[in-house]
Amino acid sequence: MKHKKISWLIATLFTSPMLAQAQEAGNAANTETQQVNVTGIRASVRNALAIKEASNSIVEVVSSEDIGKLPDTTIAESLARLPGMSSGLDRGNASQIVARGLGPRFIGATLNGRELASSEPNRAVRFEQFPSESLSGATIYKTQSAEVVEGGIATTIDLQTVSPLKYNGRQASLKADALYYAIGRDVPGASKTAPRLGGIYIDQFDDRKLGVALAFSYQDQPSIQKNVKHWGFNEDHSGDLNGDGKVDKTPWGWGDSIKRGKDKRSSVLGKVEWKPSSDAIITGDAYYAQAKIREPGLEHWSGDVGNWDGWQKSAYSNLDIRNGYVVGATVTGVGLTTNDTLWTQDMDTFATGVNGKFNVGEWKLETDLSTSRAGRDSAWYDLRQSSKNGATVSYSFTGNENPSFSFGQDTGNPANFWPATMYVDTDGHLRDTLDALHVNASRGVDWGAVSRIKLGARVTERQKDYHQTTWSLQPVSAIADSEYESVKVAGLSAPYLALKDFMGSTLKAFGAKAYDPSGRTQTQNDLLSGWKVKERSSSLYAQGDLDGTLAGLSYRGNTGVRVVHTSQTGEGMQTLNGATPTPVAESASYTEVLPSLNLIFNLDEKQERQLRFSVARAMSRAPLDEMRASRTIYIDPNPTMPLTGSAGNPGLKPMMANQLDLAYQWYFGKGSLLSAGAFYKKVTRYIGITSDTTTIDGRKAIITRSVNGEGGNVQGLELVYQHAFDNGFGIFSNFAYTNSDIKESFPANNPFPIEGLMKQNGGVTLWYERDGFEARTSVNYHSKFVRNPTWAAGQLIENGAETYVTLNLAKQLSKELQLRFGIDNLTNQKVVYTSANVPQQQEVTEFGRRYNLGLSYKF
Repeated sequence: MKHKKISWLIATLFTSPMLAQAQEAGNAANTETQQVNVTGIRASVRNALAIKEASNSIVEVVSSEDIGKLPDTTIAESLARLPGMSSGLDRGNASQIVARGLGPRFIGATLNGRELASSEPNRAVRFEQFPSESLSGATIYKTQSAEVVEGGIATTIDLQTVSPLKYNGRQASLKADALYYAIGRDVPGASKTAPRLGGIYIDQFDDRKLGVALAFSYQDQPSIQKNVKHWGFNEDHSGDLNGDGKVDKTPWGWGDSIKRGKDKRSSVLGKVEWKPSSDAIITGDAYYAQAKIREPGLEHWSGDVGNWDGWQKSAYSNLDIRNGYVVGATVTGVGLTTNDTLWTQDMDTFATGVNGKFNVGEWKLETDLSTSRAGRDSAWYDLRQSSKNGATVSYSFTGNENPSFSFGQDTGNPANFWPATMYVDTDGHLRDTLDALHVNASRGVDWGAVSRIKLGARVTERQKDYHQTTWSLQPVSAIADSEYESVKVAGLSAPYLALKDFMGSTLKAFGAKAYDPSGRTQTQNDLLSGWKVKERSSSLYAQGDLDGTLAGLSYRGNTGVRVVHTSQTGEGMQTLNGATPTPVAESASYTEVLPSLNLIFNLDEKQERQLRFSVARAMSRAPLDEMRASRTIYIDPNPTMPLTGSAGNPGLKPMMANQLDLAYQWYFGKGSLLSAGAFYKKVTRYIGITSDTTTIDGRKAIITRSVNGEGGNVQGLELVYQHAFDNGFGIFSNFAYTNSDIKESFPANNPFPIEGLMKQNGGVTLWYERDGFEARTSVNYHSKFVRNPTWAAGQLIENGAETYVTLNLAKQLSKELQLRFGIDNLTNQKVVYTSANVPQQQEVTEFGRRYNLGLSYKF
C-alpha cells in the first residue's frame, strides 16, 4: 500500500488559521454571548498552553484534563502526538519516543525530575509503562538549561505525578474498560477481549497540611500479531541463474509467524506531601510498574534457497530478478521447519524518593534523595521440527508490503515432520540500579538583568548488568501426533502445527526441569554476551534568571552552565582464538561543560506575541550495553599482522551537540496558539559501530565496535496551530520537517541516515466538547525512519511511513458517571520494516484495530 502524503495536508493547515479566526469572529458578532464551563479537553488545552507560555525554555506540555484523566491510556501515546515527536510501536503500542529526528538514545527521561533506571539494555525508557492514572502531565524540554538534568540532546521528558495538596478536598476517580482486539478473529486461540481497570484517590488531612495520593492500574492486553519476514539475500556467494554472466542474489529464506499471547501490565503509585509551615514542604513518593508477557507463537521457517556458490541453479525456475535480486521464483527440494514457541518476559520498574523544600531567609533550599530499579527476565522456548521431505516452494517478495509464498506441503500434519527438539534461547536477566542525591538553592537578587540565581549539585551511581543461559534438549519420551492440532490463520496461506497443551506436553516429553536454568553450563556465546557497566557521575550548575529590557522590548529567560564529570567501568568476558572466555574490564572518565542561554522577547504589551531564542551545548551519554568490555579476539600468528575481532567499548564518551533554537509564538486566545520555529544541532561527537583501529595488550588491533566519531548537522522546522473555538470545537495541528547529513555505519555500501530521522511528521486532532459530550479524533503521520527494534546494538532497520488514526467519544451520564468509547488504529495500519536498504527485504506485521468501551466514575 502506498502512503498518501498526509504530511502536506497537515502543512496546509498553517496557511489558513487567520481565515478560520476571522470566520469565528464574524459568527460571534451575530450571536449572544454565552458562558462556557471550562472543563475536560478545553481545560487541558488551556493548562498546557499556560505552562508552555510561562516557561523560560521552549517546551511542549501534556496536561491532565481532570484527576486521573490524561487524554490517552499511557503517556507514550500523548507524547507521540506532540510537535516534532513520534514513536515506534511495540506490540501495537506507542513505546520509545523519537524527537526532532533523533532516536531514543538522544532522549533523556525523568520522573519528577529524577533520572530513571530502564529495563532496556541501553538507557531508553519505555513510556508505555506509565498509565494515565499515575500522572498529572509531562513537560518536554526542547531546549537546555543548566538546572535540567543532563542527558537529552533531542529532548528531556519529565513526567509528573499528581500533587495531592494542589487539589481541593477529597477526590477519587475509577475507570473500567472492556477491550476488543479485532485481529483475534483471524487467529484461533487468541483472546479477543480483555479488561482494563484504573483509579486514583486524593485526600488532605490536618487542616490541609498533609496530602496523600494513591493510584493503581491494571490491563490484561491481548498481544496478537501476524508477521511475514524476509531473512535477507546471499549477497556475495550466490550464482548466475539466468545465464547473463552476472551473479543473481538469492534469498537465505523467509518465515511467517503469529503471536496469540497476553501482555499484563499493572502499576501502583503512592505519594505523601507534608507542609508543616509556609516555609517547608516534604514529599515522599513511590512508583512501581510491572509487565508480564506470555506470548505463545507459531512459525514457519523456509530455508535452503541461498544457492550457495551456485549449487542450486537447476532447482530454480520462474525467476523474477530485479536489480540483481531474485525476488520471486519456484525452487524444488526445499526444507521447512515448523516452530511452536513461547516467549516470556517479566519487566518491573521501581522509583522512589524523598524531596524537601525549605525557605531559609531569602534562600529557597531543596534536597532530593532517590533510587530507581528496573529489571527484565526473558526467555524463548522453541519446539522445532524439520520436514521429512523437501518440497517445491514458490515465493514473491517484491517490496509492495504484500509478500506471498507457498510451501508445497501440508504444514499442519505432524506426520510430515521429524520428532521435535526443544531450544531454550537466551534465558536472559537484566538489572539496572540508579541512586541519586540532588541539592540546590536559589534566591532573588537585583543584579541588573539577573533577577534570581540558582546553584545546585547532583551525584549519581548506576550499575547495569546482564547474563544469559542457552540450552537445547532432546525428548525423553515421544510427543504423540494426537497432541498436536492444525491451526489455520486468516490471511496466511499455510496452516501451523501446534501443541494443544504446550507446557503440559513439553514438560512430559523433555522433563519437569526442561525450563530451569539452574545448574546448566553457559555456552561460550552466553559468557561473551554477559556484561556489567558501572557509572558514577557528579554535576554542578549555576544559573541566573533574566528579566529586563533590550531595544525597547521586555525580555526574560535564563543563562547558566552545568559541569558534568563521569567515571565508568565496563566489565565482560573475552576469548582469544576461540579459547575459554576469561574476565576483562576497562575504565574511563570524562568531564563536559554545558553552557546554555534562553531568551524570550515580548513583542507586545500583552505578551501574547513572543520571540524565543536558545543556544546551548548538550550531551547524551553512550548506551550502557555498548560500554561493555566483552570482546572476541583473533590472533594472527604473524606478529606483524593486527589482531581482529569484535568488542564493546568501555571508553565511549557521550555524544555532544551545539544547538540553536528560534521560535515565534502567538498566543492569540485562551487555548489558542500559532507558532513557527526552527532548530539546528551540530552534533560534534557521535557513536556508531564500525571497524576501529586500536591497541590491545600493546599490539595493533582492528576491532568492530562502537566508537566516537564525527557527527554532522541536524536541522528542522516546526509549525503549530491550535485553537479552541467558542462553539465547542477545537483543533490541534502540527507539522515538522527535519533533515540531517549524519549517516550510520550500516549497510556498508549504502548507509542508513541517522537513527530516528523522520523527514516529515505531524498530526491533526479535532475535538468537540459541549453539554457533557466529548469527541476527539487524531490523525498522525510520519515518514520512514531508521530504528533499532531489537536488543542487539546496531541492528538497524527502516520503519516505513505510517498514518495512525484514533477516535474517542465520551458522554457524561451524570455528574459522576461518564461513558467512553474508542478505536485505536482505525485504518489498520501495518508496521513495515525494510532491511539493508534493499526494498524487497521486508518484514510486515499486522496488529489490527483495537476497541474499548468503558465507564469512569468520579467521586
